[in-house]
Amino acid sequence: MKKGIPQKSTFSAWFDAVLKEGEFIDIRYGVKGFIVYRPNSMSIVKGLYHMFESELKKNNHAEALFPLFIPYSSFKKESEHIKGFEDETFMVERAGGEELDEKLIIRPTSETAIYPMYSLWVRSYNDLPLKLFQSVAVYRYETKSTRPLLRGREFLWIETHDLFLNEEEAKAQIMEDLRVASKIYDSIGLSFIITEREPFDRFPGAVESYAYDAVLPTGEVLQIATTHYLGQNFTRPFDVGVLNKEGKRVLPFSTCCGIGISRSLGALIATHGDDHGAIVPVGLGMLDVIIIPIYHGGINNDVLNYATKVRDEVSLSGLNVTLDTSELTPGEKFYHWELRGIPIRVEIGEKEVNQNVVTIFRRDNGVRKVVELTKMGSELNVLKEEINRELSNRGRDVLSKALQEVRTKEELLKASKQKSIMLADFCGRKECADEIRNASGGFEIRGRPLNLDYKLMDKCVWCGNKSLRKVIIAKAY
Repeated sequence: MKKGIPQKSTFSAWFDAVLKEGEFIDIRYGVKGFIVYRPNSMSIVKGLYHMFESELKKNNHAEALFPLFIPYSSFKKESEHIKGFEDETFMVERAGGEELDEKLIIRPTSETAIYPMYSLWVRSYNDLPLKLFQSVAVYRYETKSTRPLLRGREFLWIETHDLFLNEEEAKAQIMEDLRVASKIYDSIGLSFIITEREPFDRFPGAVESYAYDAVLPTGEVLQIATTHYLGQNFTRPFDVGVLNKEGKRVLPFSTCCGIGISRSLGALIATHGDDHGAIVPVGLGMLDVIIIPIYHGGINNDVLNYATKVRDEVSLSGLNVTLDTSELTPGEKFYHWELRGIPIRVEIGEKEVNQNVVTIFRRDNGVRKVVELTKMGSELNVLKEEINRELSNRGRDVLSKALQEVRTKEELLKASKQKSIMLADFCGRKECADEIRNASGGFEIRGRPLNLDYKLMDKCVWCGNKSLRKVIIAKAY
């Protein structure tokens, strides 16, 4: 078995090695930007889907599924939308050996697939609010330099598309979206900043855009989720109208939310992993507990029987557990499961059998603890909370260590060389944003932070004109 992966300080090499050697992802499919999700990653993907879908349903969203193909005539109805996405689309022009009567867009996002159906479904204020979501893959030809999970052309996500009778209800939905995402990302220990995007950086067709930027160990940020207030910008061109209580036909107000499951998985591995591989929160991956029998001089039936008994007792606690009976050495088994991020390891040798105990190893901090067998269940329940809390605390530390407030152009350029995430005053001008990006080597205005405390100063950090708001300046991965 190949031993060792690059140190995490060499992030790109480390990340690629963990995905490959940990059997999370295979990039050898043969189409650039498209990857194969192996069972170790799909278990986490399914866990993320379950967490978000459960919250959506709890908040009165229903699940639907819309077609992958979007008629070009529908796609081009919203002018800002097509301007923002047309250069990124995959398009089908032939099928069955013949040229199609109309080109088909392969879903980059689904507004233009969904609103034609909404125009058929809603007639009265009694049909509102309408809150639907779908869990699908989307396709965008948006990058030349692809990276598994972080910068792909096919990525997994959840998208919500909601209609409301008035603007107040629609904007309340935005706040609900932000609360749901915050709750889940906090629970799995991601470090993130919520920002209201600048007018020049909104989702195509949106009135307001909000985004979650995960903070990576490199100091760069990765957009993992967005939510958008669309106003009537999609209900108008698609003629989605309802009769209000007075019998007057009005246009509903709409919102959408996109939750990047692929990127959330990538951010999770990048945030929590260490020099030994991935670290997965308890309850999210394929396994929570791996049991390793340790033999000296061949299989010991007493050890194996005891380990089997321990496995059966752990399974009663609701944790996902398996017993490694492979022919690998104990050291090889340790390496194998540490690389895959299994959060709890139970080691059983002759000493444990004779003393009626187990040795428990925590993947997050490398601490071993000997526990009486009769107390193992309660200890594992405690560990589940402790490990996930520790990962959440680490996630928050990532942001606090990376964030730096800058007040002058000189401080900004110095912080950019240190790969810091910056908090600064901004005048709101796109020209300033462009100059900052060019002078700093790619640092961008990410928007006004919603989950950070700050005090507004007087002057824009770049041009010295009056400041309109505090913003995050960071480099996107």
